[in-house]
Amino acid sequence: MNKSFSIRLAQDEDIAALEALIPMSVRVLQASVYSAAQMEAALGPVFGVDRQLVDDGTYFVVEHSGIIIGCGGWSRRRAVFGGDGSRLADEAVLDPAHDPARIRAFFVHPDWARCGIGRAVLVACEAAIVAAGFRRGVLVATLTGEPLYASCGYTVAERYEVPLFGGLTLPVVRMEKSFTPQDRKD
Repeated sequence: MNKSFSIRLAQDEDIAALEALIPMSVRVLQASVYSAAQMEAALGPVFGVDRQLVDDGTYFVVEHSGIIIGCGGWSRRRAVFGGDGSRLADEAVLDPAHDPARIRAFFVHPDWARCGIGRAVLVACEAAIVAAGFRRGVLVATLTGEPLYASCGYTVAERYEVPLFGGLTLPVVRMEKSFTPQDRKD
C-alpha cells in the first residue's frame, strides 16, 4: 500500500466522513486499553466531531487518494475534548498571552496506524498554535495516545478519569508543552 498522504483544513463537507472515521478509530485503536462499554459510552461526549473546530479553521484532515484517513486539530477555546453534543454554549476565546491552546480530537483510520499521521497533524497544529501567538499547548490524551505526545515533548500534568454514562469512567492523561521563541516562524 502506498502510504503517502496530504493534510488540509477540514471543511463542512468532511463532517460525514469524520463521523464514520471517529467511531472506527476508537473501536479498533482504543480496544487494547478501554473496554467496549467505555468506548461506546465515550463516543459522542468525549470522542466525536466538534464542528466548532471546523468553523474556527483549526481542524485538519489527512487524505490519501481523496479519502480521509485521519484528523486532529487545536482550539483557542476552553474545551479540551468533546464532540458537538457535549458543548453547552459558545465558548469564549482564550488569551494566547496567558492561556494554553488546546490540542484536540486526533483520530486515525486503523489501517493507517503507526504511519506518522498523528505526528504530522501535531506538527501542523503546533505551527498554527505558535503562529497564533500561543506559548503553551495542553491536551487530554487517551492511554494509547500518550506515547505519541510524550515523544513530541509533552509532559504529564495529571492523570484522571472522565465520568461517563452508566457510572463508567475513562482514564485519560492531561499533558502540556511550552513552545520556545525558536518555534516561532514569523
